[in-house]
Amino acid sequence: QVQLVESGGGLVQPGGSLRLSCAASGSNLSLNAMDWYRQAPGKERELVATIAPTDRANYADAVKGRFTISRDNAKNTAYLQMNSLKPEDTAVYVCSTDSGGYRYWGQGTQVTVSS
Repeated sequence: QVQLVESGGGLVQPGGSLRLSCAASGSNLSLNAMDWYRQAPGKERELVATIAPTDRANYADAVKGRFTISRDNAKNTAYLQMNSLKPEDTAVYVCSTDSGGYRYWGQGTQVTVSS
């Protein structure tokens, strides 16, 4: 059983930064890709960033150049550094991974970008 717990969300002004963390337990996630999704009210869930076990990262076009995904395998934790935040980045951010053929999700952390 894999558990994912996000932290680091909050209220930030446009142009500001936040770093989200996703702490995993129950499995050695160094072998798995880690994903960050987001969902804004009234919108579909969107894949924001993915990091492979090789540390290769991919990003949605909307966040390229502003967000950076990383992982610390020793801590079994993934991160999402978000810079130059915009109001349209406001959403619940959720981390996710596939382990043993099952998709696991965290509970999410709210990010609000507003002046």
